[in-house]
Order: sequence, then structure tokens, then C-alpha cells
Amino acid sequence: MKKILLFVFCCLTITCAFSQIPIARILSERERATVIDEILEDRMTNLLPQLMRKEGIDMWVLISREYNEDPVMKTMLPSVWLSARRRTIMVFFDKGAKEGVERLAIARYDVGNLLKGEWDLNTNPDQWDALIKVIREKNPKKIGLNFSKYYAHADGLTFTEQKELMEKLPAEFQSRIVSASDLAVNWLETRTEREMIIYQQICRISHEIIQEAFSDKVIQPGITTTDDVVWWMRQRVTDLGLDTWFHPTVDIQRLDPENFDHLRTFSKRPQKQVIMPGDLLHCDFGIIYLRLNSDQQQHAYILKAGETDVPEYLKKAFKQGNQLQNNLTDNFKAGLTGNEILSKALEQSKKDGLRGTIYTHPIGNHGHAAGPTIGMWDNQGKTIGSGDYPLNYNTAYSIELNVSVDLTEWKKPIRIMLEEDGFFDEKGFRYIDGRQTEIIPIPRVLTHVK
Repeated sequence: MKKILLFVFCCLTITCAFSQIPIARILSERERATVIDEILEDRMTNLLPQLMRKEGIDMWVLISREYNEDPVMKTMLPSVWLSARRRTIMVFFDKGAKEGVERLAIARYDVGNLLKGEWDLNTNPDQWDALIKVIREKNPKKIGLNFSKYYAHADGLTFTEQKELMEKLPAEFQSRIVSASDLAVNWLETRTEREMIIYQQICRISHEIIQEAFSDKVIQPGITTTDDVVWWMRQRVTDLGLDTWFHPTVDIQRLDPENFDHLRTFSKRPQKQVIMPGDLLHCDFGIIYLRLNSDQQQHAYILKAGETDVPEYLKKAFKQGNQLQNNLTDNFKAGLTGNEILSKALEQSKKDGLRGTIYTHPIGNHGHAAGPTIGMWDNQGKTIGSGDYPLNYNTAYSIELNVSVDLTEWKKPIRIMLEEDGFFDEKGFRYIDGRQTEIIPIPRVLTHVK
């Protein structure tokens, strides 16, 4: 009996190994809610006071109406709040190092356990009057509001809310209003220690889905199309109980020049094509889990009959992509702006003989997140505004770029398009879950089979 059970177990193990890449455990909705709320409490208790003092803002006011939430407020809502309620007003007042930041909600009720409700309808039937009462009592030196020229993430105060607030706010306090743009960006871009432990798992899950998509479980050359793989990835994410923040892409480069234009613009999605032996595949894919986003691009190669490995000329081309990554991340230095990092990386890449294009962006609560922009696919010069923002510690980035490589074997250039998520702190830069250093062969060759 024991031998039979062992045999069944081995069969199941072998079947799982060949039919599906194992995916790391996904938390239940209830478990996710607990983690989200614990992280948010930690951020508000320990991180927020540091950021408010760094920017010299002693009162931060966030105002939103239901279904039109300020992007920052969305990251501050408890796990069971999927939107604001009616009009929700959050007030954060820094009472100093000893007492910390007081968290108030000018709302009909508490915002979960995070913000105490501070609206007594018997005393102040008008919500704006209740807010003004709090402002008068606290008498802040600076009142930060979320308006920003360069960051949509930090521009969440709507025209109507701003207008109504200013009509009610006494003149003596109007002169104390400042933009909370940098504070909002700091809040969005800064990752805590626990978040980074979790982020590694998020990036691992995303990598595992790509590995599964780029396998003969999903791809049958001559039958499967690039669209088939795209929709498989979307469905896989849904089946796992996750979300994606953009529709994935899968495209092909091949020897036949009619089927791929290496100069195609990023503004157009690649056309559907049947995947064939000899194709170099590329995907762009990301997930949302526990309020954090991943964003990754990888390559795979469809082996031709008789091939047991990716051709050497493609391996060499791929190494140029890794070198361009190195040239970029080697220049990650605290205090440098995105524009300065881009300039230094491109200068080094030119010396190395690389034809590189860099369009790296912060990542975190949003896919294209707040922080320093390091190049854009259609602008390799200075990006005004977000490109002038400095690199700070404890921030995450999608290292997104491509390098154009001439292939004599194909008599044309190809692009190695890579994207991996990384983290920058006092120790330097590191990839959160590693990076692709070799093109994935499809199918994987089983050299151990007798």
C-alpha cells in the first residue's frame, strides 16, 4: 500500500512539475486585509511624521468625494474601504516629536481604526465649518494641500473642493497654504522594511506567471498566437485572485523582416501573430497585489527542430541589454535627479558602443508611480518636472529600457527590451527578485532524460 501511495505521489509531482510552474501562495482576501491594515498603521505611525517634518508641513489636509478619490487618499484608506464615503476629509497634524502626528477625519464616522472622526453635527452641521474649527484649534504654520503641476499623483484636490474650501477658510489661514506635492510624492514612493519583504514575493509571483506563459504548457509553435498568450496571462492573473494594472503585450522578432519592424513606436500595440520556431518572443507584464505593482519585460526563444539551446548570437545581443541595465543602475546615487542619472547612463553606454534607450520609472502603489522620471521612450533628453526630482533612499523602480543590436545572421537590427523591478537604499541598488540574464528556451530541453 505504501508503495502504491508513493507511486501516486511521484506521478502527481511529475505531472505538476511539467504541466504548471508552481506559484507562490496567494493570501485570502481576509488575510490580505490584515496585512494591508498593519502596513498602513506602521506607515502612518512611523513614516508619516518623518516625511511631514522633512517637508516642513505641520498640517496635511486631503479632501475627496466618493468615487473621485485623491490618489494619495486611496493609499490611506483601510482595507475594507474601497472608496471614500460621501465627502471624506483627512487631517494630519504634527504635534511634535513627543506626541507625534494626530490623525483626524472630518467625517460622520471614524476611518477604520486609522483616523478618529471629528465632526459633531450638533455643533457644526456644515462639514466645512467642522474643518475650519479644527484648523483654528490647531493653528498650523503650514497647511499642505494636494495640488501639483508635474505629478498627477499629488494633484488630487479637485477644482470644486478647492473652491469651497477657500470660500470658507479665513484669510489668515489662506496665506499658510502650500503645495504638498513633495510630501505626497515622498509618501507614495517610500517603501518600509515590511513592504520590501512582501514586494519580493509579489515580483516572484509575477516572474512565475511569465515563466509559465513562456513554456510549452501555453505555447504550441505553429498554433498559438501572441494574443493567445496575452489572454492566457490575463486569465491566469484573474484565476489567482489578483489584478493587473495594464493589458499585457507579447510580440515577436524574427528573421523575416516583413513581420517585425524594430522601429515601431510604443504608441501602437503589436499585431497578432502565430508563434513559430526561431521566433524571439518578448512580453510586458505586471500585477497588483497587496496594493503594490510589478512591471516586468522578458524574452524567450522558440527552438527550431534540432536546436537544444538559444543561438549564441542572440545570447550576445541579450548581454548588451544587461550591460545597459548596469550602466543605468551604477549611476543610482542619492540626490541625483532623474535627468542627471539618465545623462550619465547614456554617456557611459555610448562609450561602451551600446545603442540604448532608457525610460525607467518609479513603481509602488501605482505602476507608473511618483518619483524621479529617468528618461522617456520618446525623449532621451531632459524631462521637465518629474525628471528634476531627486533619487531618495527606500524607493523602488522599474528598470525599463532597450538596446538595439545589429544581427548579421538576420541582416537587420533587433531590440532587446528589458524591464525588472529594483530597490534603492543606503546599501545601493538591487533587483527585488533578480533579473533575467538568459533568454528562456521553449521548450525547456530535458538533457537528463535517458
